[in-house]
Amino acid sequence: MHRDISPLCAADIQDQLKKRFAYLSGGRGQDGSPVITFPDYPAFSDVPDKEFQNVMTYLTSIPSLQDAGIGFILVIDRRQDKWTSVKASILRIAASFPANLRLVLVLRPTGLLQRTLSDLALKFNRDDFNMKVPVIMLSSVPELHGYIDKSQLTEDLGGTLDYCHTRWLCHRTAIEGFALMVKQTAQMLQSFGTELAETELPNDVPSTNSVLCAHTEKKDKAKEDMKLALDEGRSLLENIREPLGKCGEQSLNQDQLDNQTTVQRLLDQLTETEAAFDEFWAKHEQKLRQCLQLRQFEQDFREVKASLDALAQKIATFTDVGNSRAHAEHLLKDLASFEDKSSASMERARGLSLEGEQLIDSKHYAVDSIRPKCHELQHLCEQFVAEVERRRELLSKSLELHHLLEASMKWCDQGIYLLASQPVDKCQSQDGAEAALQEIEKFLETGAENKIQELSKIYQDYESILTKDLMEHVQKVFQKQEGMEEMFHRRQASLKKLAAKQMRPVQPVAPRPEALTKSPCPSPGSRRGSENSSEGSGLRRGPYRRAKSEMSESRPGRSSSTGDEEEGLAILRRHVMNELLDTERVYVEELLCVLEGYAAELDNPLMAHLVSPGLQNKKDVLFGNMEEIYHFHNRIFLRELEGYTDCPELVGRCFLERMEEFQIYEKYCQNKPRSESLWRQCSDSPFFQECQRKLDHKLSLDSYLLKPVQRITKYQLLLKEMLKYSRSCAGAEHLQEALSSILGVLKTVNDSMHLIAVTGYDGNLSELGKLLMQGSFSVWTDHKKGHSKVKDLARFKPMQRHLFLHEKAVLFCKRREESGEGYEKAPSYSYKQSLNMAAVGITESVKGDVRKFEIWCNGREEVYIVQAPTPEVKAAWVSEIRKVLTSQLQACREASQHRALEQSQSLPLPAPPGTSPSKGTTRNIKKLEERKTDPLSLEGYVSPTSLLKPPEKGRDDSVPSSTSESSALSRKRFTLQGFPNLKGQKGWTKTSQPSEAPEDDGWSSAEELINSSDAEEEGRVGPRKLVPGKYTVVLGDEKGSPDAFAVRSGDVVEVVQEGDEGLWYVRNLTSSKESWVPASSLASLLCTSGSAQCLSSSEQHVVCTAGRSGALRGTGARQTHLRTGPW
Repeated sequence: MHRDISPLCAADIQDQLKKRFAYLSGGRGQDGSPVITFPDYPAFSDVPDKEFQNVMTYLTSIPSLQDAGIGFILVIDRRQDKWTSVKASILRIAASFPANLRLVLVLRPTGLLQRTLSDLALKFNRDDFNMKVPVIMLSSVPELHGYIDKSQLTEDLGGTLDYCHTRWLCHRTAIEGFALMVKQTAQMLQSFGTELAETELPNDVPSTNSVLCAHTEKKDKAKEDMKLALDEGRSLLENIREPLGKCGEQSLNQDQLDNQTTVQRLLDQLTETEAAFDEFWAKHEQKLRQCLQLRQFEQDFREVKASLDALAQKIATFTDVGNSRAHAEHLLKDLASFEDKSSASMERARGLSLEGEQLIDSKHYAVDSIRPKCHELQHLCEQFVAEVERRRELLSKSLELHHLLEASMKWCDQGIYLLASQPVDKCQSQDGAEAALQEIEKFLETGAENKIQELSKIYQDYESILTKDLMEHVQKVFQKQEGMEEMFHRRQASLKKLAAKQMRPVQPVAPRPEALTKSPCPSPGSRRGSENSSEGSGLRRGPYRRAKSEMSESRPGRSSSTGDEEEGLAILRRHVMNELLDTERVYVEELLCVLEGYAAELDNPLMAHLVSPGLQNKKDVLFGNMEEIYHFHNRIFLRELEGYTDCPELVGRCFLERMEEFQIYEKYCQNKPRSESLWRQCSDSPFFQECQRKLDHKLSLDSYLLKPVQRITKYQLLLKEMLKYSRSCAGAEHLQEALSSILGVLKTVNDSMHLIAVTGYDGNLSELGKLLMQGSFSVWTDHKKGHSKVKDLARFKPMQRHLFLHEKAVLFCKRREESGEGYEKAPSYSYKQSLNMAAVGITESVKGDVRKFEIWCNGREEVYIVQAPTPEVKAAWVSEIRKVLTSQLQACREASQHRALEQSQSLPLPAPPGTSPSKGTTRNIKKLEERKTDPLSLEGYVSPTSLLKPPEKGRDDSVPSSTSESSALSRKRFTLQGFPNLKGQKGWTKTSQPSEAPEDDGWSSAEELINSSDAEEEGRVGPRKLVPGKYTVVLGDEKGSPDAFAVRSGDVVEVVQEGDEGLWYVRNLTSSKESWVPASSLASLLCTSGSAQCLSSSEQHVVCTAGRSGALRGTGARQTHLRTGPW
């Protein structure tokens, strides 16, 4: 099997070469044969064959192939050796020499004996030395000079050849190392070149950058390696040429010349490789850089195109042409601002297109990809500019049309004011009528410049901008103009008659009612116009106020027609409506201005450098839900308001239909403190200053953030004004309801601002139901279970508490000190405790102070004496708490009676004489339904789970009062708690101490009043009611009972339902008999003692005692409590 044998290197056999038993001096024979010298080496025979073979192989591989082909001359110096050693050396060399031999010269031993022995051996044993080449035995060095010139022999052989074995060995090692370095460098460059050629161009900028950097780094490394190799080669070449530098006459031997040639050849090869690599790298780098330029261009193109597409989409949304002159002006400003903001994107697009053209001119390899993109950018820019210009023309037309419409409206308003300002009493005379007629004719002459001449021409000239809404607006203005002209013509006709012929004097009649109290407010456009013209303002306000004064003076004695009064009121209603619409439009425009000029700019990348860190991601905090408010007013409310332009007295319906949407202001106002705080922290930000400069606002942003708060309070003023002039109109009721609703919204917003300041409450405040009222009070506590000292102290030292009344609970909080400015100055409230409304009762009056009332729970174990700031505040709170308790009582009653009604449908009813059972059933059902509709009566409210409180100890027994008295008393005391737990007691033996009774009547929705404050003061017990439930008869029927319903002591009876005419349906569970029993008989049957403490029932367990004799005992030891809420 063939194996590649790598050539030996000096470094591999360096130790063997250092022994110097053979060396290549560089000398040459006369025919150019390389000379290998075997110096006198005593231990030659000890050299291992492997080492000898390696040295011979290496030495014969150094000369060029041409010189080696001639053959080698071996000079064997054995002058100091023995003949036997000489023979062995010759034979060993002849047997192991790996190359061609030209001649073998042997210097024989110089000793007499050894010389004699060598002569004899050569004479008699010549055949032993027969070799392929001649072997010449030399006796002296001069004889050697006859075969080889002295200049080719070293000094030890009598020659002049300069040879240093150590230097030769270093040169050989360096040359071979350099050759290996050149070879490795060439391989590395070839491999790197292959890698570069096979690299695929990336598709994005980061990858292309990464590839370029990686390749550049590898190129620099390869160049550094080549530089090191070149430096080493040059250094080696200088070392080889060193003998020439020391002595100019000395020349290099052939081996040194060969070494020099080899090193020079390697240097030339390395230089050529470097030049080829540099050329290849230049092309590769250019391609990579062009690829990077292309990817950067493509990335910029995508970004610019996305920006241009966004601009195109944005300009496409500019479809609104404005619903007023101010709106059109604002839209034009917005368009100019938008164009200014888009200029950066346009400049970037044009710059990128120019950059693409430059790449094409520089002969980029991807021209076919770059040129279409440049054309597309140019097209998009031109298209955007054209669209902006088109929009500007449309808005300019819209502004022109609104100028015309406003001029017509202003002319109409001035005409109406003129008619209203003409005093009727002065017009009764001929001169006055003529003066008024001239004034009207002079005014009508100004219509040529201000009024709409032809409606068809308006449609034709402004067809491109006439939307449906704008067309309706034009028609309304034209109709108003025609109506005003018609009024003038009628007034002209009347005045002409008065001027032509005077009739008998008539009572002066003013054109307006006495309710004129407010000057009409001009529209925003008119207000701006009045800044430059005080005459127009005087024309508006002066006659209007004068007419009001004249009307109020003439009213007591006048007898004008109703038509003139209604005309005057209609004019005033129109002015209020105009003010509502004008201010609404201005409000919508201001909101839009803030959202586009500030909020949208926070997301604008071009403004990002101006946004302070504190504003990052805080847009929702700063602006709250202003965008939601804007969309509601712009898309819904304003358009619906405009629908009531011709019937302003009905505008209350618009408010009522959208009252739920006005709750969005609660969220905005709740966020206002956070917004104010953020504004104070960041108000100095250059972002706000730049936005204010672009918008040309005189006021800073915080003034505009207050607009929603101001607007929601403005509506109630406008509604009051409208209601004042609409008392006799069909929409007055709706206006009044709308006004009340708006005031309720304001109250809700105000209450919520206090509620969000509550801290320390563990639960969710929204789960407590709607916040009904809130306010600050002085509170005393009077708890039965409290420590006596604390209780006594609490009676004299009030606590300042802020109460929050919810549908399901009342919260007691402590007001904290105010701090900060603006909205930050709002107080905070620290939560202290809460009472569940299902466990609350109230006492409306407390002796000694008309401002006090009590809130108590758990059978007055916890009592809170609350002192309101004024009696009116107390009355409002007591009324609201009563409503809550009553509504919860009604809910319980309806649920109970619903169950009783369902049960009654399966029960037989008594049939009195002459009455059919079906009629009795009908009457019972009707009676139940009547009870269900009575919110305060407790007659129909008998809860199966309620227990009645026992009378106070020491009271005389009394006969139950009438049903009407019970109903009257039951309307004074309500609670939604249960009764004290009677578990472990035998009957109802617990008594109330007189000192713990309430000082005045109270309200309780969970108990029938047995011992109210009134009853206690009279020393008797209140009415007792019979309620459905199960009873055990303890005292037998001694007097007898109805035949159909006989009971004995110990029987269990169930009182099912109350029927008509005082009858109760009772079932004896022991004998399984049932019957209708009169209430009086049933009461005597179940509770015979007049001192019976109570009568109550439970669906499962009831306890009832009857004085000393007893009556009913409960069927179990567990008692129940009524609660309207969940158990």
